[in-house]
Amino acid sequence: MRFTGFEELLSHYAGISPEAPALFYDDGEIKTCSFSALYETVQERADEFRASGNRCIGILSDGSFDCVVTILAANIAGLQVVMLDANAPLASLKGCIPYADIDCLWGDEELCEELSPFLTHGPAGDYTDRILFFTSGTTSSSKAVTLTGKSLMSSAWNGSQKLPLKPEDTLLCMLPLGHVFGFVCGLLWGLSCGASVALGRGARHYMDDCLCFRPTVLSAVPSLLAFLLGHDCLNSSLRLILVGAGDCPSRLLDAVRAKGIQVSFGYGLTETSSGVAISTKGDPYAMEICPDDEMIIAEDGEILIKAPTCLMQGYYKMPEATAETVKDGVLYTGDLGRIDADGLLHITGRKKDILVLQDGTKIFLPEYEEKLAAALGTGELAVLLKNNRPVLVVSTGEMSEEEIRRKIRPVTDEYPRGQQITEILLRSAPLPRTATGKIQRYKINLH
Repeated sequence: MRFTGFEELLSHYAGISPEAPALFYDDGEIKTCSFSALYETVQERADEFRASGNRCIGILSDGSFDCVVTILAANIAGLQVVMLDANAPLASLKGCIPYADIDCLWGDEELCEELSPFLTHGPAGDYTDRILFFTSGTTSSSKAVTLTGKSLMSSAWNGSQKLPLKPEDTLLCMLPLGHVFGFVCGLLWGLSCGASVALGRGARHYMDDCLCFRPTVLSAVPSLLAFLLGHDCLNSSLRLILVGAGDCPSRLLDAVRAKGIQVSFGYGLTETSSGVAISTKGDPYAMEICPDDEMIIAEDGEILIKAPTCLMQGYYKMPEATAETVKDGVLYTGDLGRIDADGLLHITGRKKDILVLQDGTKIFLPEYEEKLAAALGTGELAVLLKNNRPVLVVSTGEMSEEEIRRKIRPVTDEYPRGQQITEILLRSAPLPRTATGKIQRYKINLH
C-alpha cells in the first residue's frame, strides 16, 4: 500500500493488525513493540512536540527505539527534522546547526549540551513535513537535501513493488538512520509492508545481531556486508539481502548467493529519497527501474532521472546548487550508465569528481584536494580510492612521505576517520592531465 506520510502508515497497521510486532529493540533486554503501541507512543510524543513551540529538531541519531519514535513524532507534529551524524567532527556539527535552523536537539545528553549554544531560530515559515539528510554524512562540504515524509514513503513503496516483504518477515536495521538508505531500506521498507523491523544494537553487536534477532531480510552497505561475511555472521533464516549506497565487489554478492540467500543490489541517491532501481533476479548489477521513476541516458552517458514522487524539494538554502542539479524536473546524477535491451539499468562509472566509499559516504574531491594542495604548497596531487580507501598521490621529488603526512594532518583531521588518507604514494612523473589541465585519474597507477 502507498502511504502519504508516517501517520497514515502507523494508523493503518494499528487498525488492521494492532498486536502485530512493529519493532524489536534492546532496552536492557529484547522487547517488542506492536503497531498499536508504536502508534500510541508516537502520538503522545507528537503532542509534546506540538506543545513545545519548537520548529526544527536536530536528531543525533543512534538507531534506538526512542530515536525512531522521536523522528516519526517530530515529523507528524510539524517540526522540520534534520538528521545529524553523532560521530561527525564537532566543528562540523556546530556549523550545521545554524545552517539548518535547528532550535532543539535530541541525542546524547553531553553532546547536546555542548552543541546547545549554537541553536538558532530560523525565519518564520512553514516547516511542515520537511526532513533534511546530508549528502555524505554531516560534514562542512555536504549539502542538506530537503525531503519529506511523503517522498520517503513513496520511495519505500517504490522499492516494495520490486522486493515486497511479508508480514511474517523481520527486517534487521543495522544501518545508520541518518543516511537515507538506512532510513528507507532499513526501517520504512519493513514497516510499510507490515513486516517487523529489528533495530540493530550498533557496531559492537555486528557479530551477534543476526543470531539475536533471527531476521529474514537484511539491508547492508558493502563494507557491512564484507564484515558479516568475513565473520560468518549471517543467520540461516535469512532469505534476502539488499545491498546499496556504494559500489559492491562481485565476490561479496557471489558469497551471499553461495549461502542460498537472494541478494539484490540497489541504486539511488539522497536526492531521490533513496532507491530508484533494484535488481530482483539474475545479474545483481542489472537493475529494474522502480515504477514511479524514469531513466534517461544522456549523450555523454550520464544518468538522468525523473522521479516526481520521490525527488527532493532542493538543497536547503542553496537555490543555485539546486538549479544546477535539477532542470525541468530532471535530476542530473553525475553517474554514468546504460540501459540494456531488456530495460535494465547498469552503472558504468561516475562523471562527477566524487569518491563514494563502501559505507555510502562521499568525498568531494575539489574541496578536499584544494585543502591538501594549500597545505603542501603544490597542486600536483590527487585523491583516489585503493582497496576502497582514500589514498593521496603526490608528484614531487622534494618532500618525504613523513613530511607530507605532517603537513596534511591538520586537513585530514577535519574529516571522519573513514575519509582520512590511509596511504601516500609518491611519483616522480607529473600527473596525467587533459588538454584543459584536468587530472586523468583513471591513468594513475596505484601500485
